[in-house]
Amino acid sequence: MAVKGAVLGDILGAQYEFSRPYDLDWKNVPLIKKDMAGFTDDTVMTLAIKKALLEGRDLVRTMVEVGRRYPGCGYGGRFYSWINGSRQEPYGSWGNGSAMRVSFVGEYYDDYEEMQRKAAETAAVSHNHPEGIKGAVVTASCIWMAKHGRTKQEIYDYVLEQYPSDRYPYSIDHSLKELRKTYRWTEKCSDTVAPAMRCFLESTDYESFIRNVYSLKCDSDTFGAVAGGVAEEFYGGFGSVDAEKILRDYLTPDLYTILTA
Repeated sequence: MAVKGAVLGDILGAQYEFSRPYDLDWKNVPLIKKDMAGFTDDTVMTLAIKKALLEGRDLVRTMVEVGRRYPGCGYGGRFYSWINGSRQEPYGSWGNGSAMRVSFVGEYYDDYEEMQRKAAETAAVSHNHPEGIKGAVVTASCIWMAKHGRTKQEIYDYVLEQYPSDRYPYSIDHSLKELRKTYRWTEKCSDTVAPAMRCFLESTDYESFIRNVYSLKCDSDTFGAVAGGVAEEFYGGFGSVDAEKILRDYLTPDLYTILTA
């Protein structure tokens, strides 16, 4: 399930979102530290979208209903106002929030065009800037490709087409070795999706994907959520990572129920 890969990526990545040591030994550091890991708004909104789609509920209403249960989970300022306001109107965001919450769409829909339309819909309720919508569509499409047996080369070619290097400074054609020198922490969707997918492309299993995320000074919980579903689908699970235990330990009963529905 891509949604499990995304939620696990959020929980593990959250450890280094704002407190990454300068000299982090990302190859050998324990994968999880009890006092640092935890779910964020990435997980809450991912599962809200899953609940809405599975139950045929209104998308915005469900996002608000689930989101208000977790006021301290790390919403950005404008999205916090969106969740808690009296009216939920799109506000032109190009942030990566649209991409971090879309994993279930890529997993759920078998028809490619339907999947892309629904991914755009989940973004546009708040992140209706073209880059916000694109990030959600590209993320869901990569998950769909991984689920349907596409190769890493095909995923790479697709992402490069969407984020060419002459227009995007952190395009997928930059290696992680390069990005470790040049990447700067940003919430831009256009500067998140491609390098997150690069973390997947240079991995050999789910754990090495997460360690690639740890290697960058980035919005690491969102990198984990964006490409975690791709890694899970492509590798057919989590390998040696005890994902089920981590998910049970760190999610609330309410969120775990939605995850496993």
